[in-house]
Amino acid sequence: MKNVLVIYYSQSGQLLDIAKNVTKKLESSDNVDLSFYKIKLKNDFPFPWKKKDFFDAFPESFLQIPSELEDLNNQLLQKQYDLIILAHQVWYLSPSIPINSFLKSDIASSLLLNTPIITVIGCRNMWMMAQEKIKKLLIKNKAKLVGNIVLVDRHINHISVITIVHWMFSGVKKRFLGIFPKPGVSDKDIADSIKFGDEILQALKINSFTDLQEHLLLKDAVKIKPFLLTVDKRANIIFSKWAKLIYKKGKAKDPNRQVWIKLFSFYLNFAIWVVAPIVFILYLITYPILYKKIKEDKKYYSLTRLK
Repeated sequence: MKNVLVIYYSQSGQLLDIAKNVTKKLESSDNVDLSFYKIKLKNDFPFPWKKKDFFDAFPESFLQIPSELEDLNNQLLQKQYDLIILAHQVWYLSPSIPINSFLKSDIASSLLLNTPIITVIGCRNMWMMAQEKIKKLLIKNKAKLVGNIVLVDRHINHISVITIVHWMFSGVKKRFLGIFPKPGVSDKDIADSIKFGDEILQALKINSFTDLQEHLLLKDAVKIKPFLLTVDKRANIIFSKWAKLIYKKGKAKDPNRQVWIKLFSFYLNFAIWVVAPIVFILYLITYPILYKKIKEDKKYYSLTRLK
């Protein structure tokens, strides 16, 4: 019998749906004992978001400052897991605060030690730099990242901004104004993610995860969009300056901090609607020059190793 644990944090339920579909083949196997563990914070983030709270979460999200967890279930440590699936979201180009808080906890260092890990990401589109941060946290916990599956909103960047924002602040996953597509990962992609279970089950069966990511890639587990990777890298540099500046201004809801949070929200909208299109034009111009580097990056970010 193989013991498999899914660790996740989901506000809307989308990520949990993805994790359940990815592991459906495992759940139906007589040789796998599958269990789920939801990360809980003592002061959780409400869903739908209030706009003020959403922007106020930025500095701690990006700087990966952990929040206090509810008492973790020590029963998790009573089993030796053959595989752990870590389902995570991206907040402000970093792992979400709940996932980050868990990975920096004492129980994570014991639970993940020498254990194969598959990450499952459900996000809007930019996840590459957040996954690099996850890799570092897993290495710190002496875990073994053996696979990565990414499901994203497939619509163009600016359309997905509009639809995701409406979903976050309304809590309703529907077509905004009746004309925009549904936000988030498509129902079809979520349903189709069951296909990854065959590869995971086979790796468990032979007790070898060496080639798992290559097999997952053959089923389109990861798709790299070079332009979004470029934006992700550059935005991380700028976000770092903003996050450090705002964090120094005080704790959440501090009036002095709120002034800078508001300025950041203005900057973010400007960057999305004005700067990003300019960057895209520059990207197209430089693409032939950077083709070799882009090809190398696509290969690297599709895999599980850390530079």
